[in-house]
Amino acid sequence: MNQTFTVTGMTCGHCEKAVTRALQQVDPQAQVVIDRAQNRVQVESTQAREALAQAIAEEGYAVAS
Repeated sequence: MNQTFTVTGMTCGHCEKAVTRALQQVDPQAQVVIDRAQNRVQVESTQAREALAQAIAEEGYAVAS
């Protein structure tokens, strides 16, 4: 299932890696595409949206949707 999140606070490549790593801890098979300029994170995953959003938030980033 493809899910899109609006994530604020990502300012660099390290931020992108941290978000990707957090999502892949929830689902090791997750495919993650980040568009930092648009504050958009797309995730192809079978995991629940809430679990993915929580993983992003636990890294310290705000998840708007």
